[in-house]
Amino acid sequence: MGQDVNIGKVTSIRGSVVDIWFADHIPAINALLITGKDKQMHLEVFTQLDDHHVRAIALNPTQGLARGMAVETDGRELTVPVGNNILGRMFDVFGNTIDHLEPIPEGERRNIHQSPPPLSKRAVKSEIFETGIKAIDVLIPLEKGGKAGLFGGAGVGKTVLLTEIIHNMVGKTHGVSMFCGIGERCREGNELYNTMKDAGLLKDMVMLFGQMNEPPGARFRVGHAALTMAEYFRDDEHRDVLLLIDNIFRFIQAGMEVSGLMGQMPSRLGYQPTMGTELAELEERIAYTNSGAITSIQAVYVPADDLTDPAAVHTFSHLSASIALSRKKASEGLYPSIDLLHSNSKMCTPGIIGEKHYNLAQQIRETLAQYEELKDIISMLGMEQLSVKDRNVVNRARKLERFLTQPFFATEQFSGIKGTQVSLKDTLEGCERILADEFKDYPESAFYMIGTIDEVKKIAKYDHQNKQSGLSKEGTQAEKAEVKVTAKEKVITD
Repeated sequence: MGQDVNIGKVTSIRGSVVDIWFADHIPAINALLITGKDKQMHLEVFTQLDDHHVRAIALNPTQGLARGMAVETDGRELTVPVGNNILGRMFDVFGNTIDHLEPIPEGERRNIHQSPPPLSKRAVKSEIFETGIKAIDVLIPLEKGGKAGLFGGAGVGKTVLLTEIIHNMVGKTHGVSMFCGIGERCREGNELYNTMKDAGLLKDMVMLFGQMNEPPGARFRVGHAALTMAEYFRDDEHRDVLLLIDNIFRFIQAGMEVSGLMGQMPSRLGYQPTMGTELAELEERIAYTNSGAITSIQAVYVPADDLTDPAAVHTFSHLSASIALSRKKASEGLYPSIDLLHSNSKMCTPGIIGEKHYNLAQQIRETLAQYEELKDIISMLGMEQLSVKDRNVVNRARKLERFLTQPFFATEQFSGIKGTQVSLKDTLEGCERILADEFKDYPESAFYMIGTIDEVKKIAKYDHQNKQSGLSKEGTQAEKAEVKVTAKEKVITD
């Protein structure tokens, strides 16, 4: 692209859409245009109208812009900084730091518009991305270099789950985590930044925000900016990257606003006619190549809980796993509050995870599904009315549910229980032993918020000793809770 500055002038302004006239040659699509009194206003060429006019979308608010104002461009596209010096920092769509710390030193910058890696460079094997979280690794295995959707309302633990996955990944694989907030509320961004800082996870993390109050152009491009930064770590540093996007629906929504402003004919339910292409341009860049993997976990908002909505349908087609969070589970204190029966993964096949793991996962699902069916009978008639076989199913299912809860590092300061990271091998062994009725006579409470299955016997033994030493049935709930925490701490220190 030529480096000569091309000067044009504004001919019309309609909200975020600006038409610009150029005398000689017009800039290419996606070229960055700069205008405004202090050269602070950025526009991106969206379409070429004729030999002299382009239509651009503003990336900043257009207050103060007037017809006749000069616009300049050197033909280059919007760029963001890349390199190790961006770690631990928070950026906007232009690559400017927004964390009130020292500006980053000048270094390499790259275009936000990059092509997805060609098929020849992609890894052909399917590999599992181990998170150290029992429920996910056993029943909803994530794909390395794949995309997982995280579905859930407010307050069911999405951010805590994301924080824990970041903690486990940074600690285990020394990878890089990227958080991309598309249409985020500034409150959420601020809370997440402080949470990561307090947990000491910021040093291997980059955060990018296109806030809810910013123009649609900025929200529409922040995902591309985050991927450019992630691709540097994958392709140049050969490090694995965990990319968290919150919320992918807001990316589609920003595209819908841009499309409407551009005067394009809307498609079904008012969505832009180019939605499939725009989403694919972003999603296809998330891939597992010969040099490393970008694994993505995306929060997905489903409009009006309608899974046939075009935005949800197009997003689903890109995902390799869906993790559904349940408010009911959260209210029962079963954290992580994953709805194990409504979550699924395309990786859960014998060819990828192995025959033994697959059969065990199916057995767990079957047991939990049978328990779900029996819940109505139990609530109406009580456990006594069940057959011995059904009672055993309920017993196993309740123990499995509790065994698949886990104390998180991210919540240590609130719960007082030390976080644990459990390997897939240990989790599978635990589930297998529960299903084989090895722990039939142990209390359910011994399975709650533990790491490996071997802790059950120690906790049960510790509880028994405490009962012997005078914690009577009349002991207060607080005393019992204290014993429980002490037992867990003792197991962990042992």
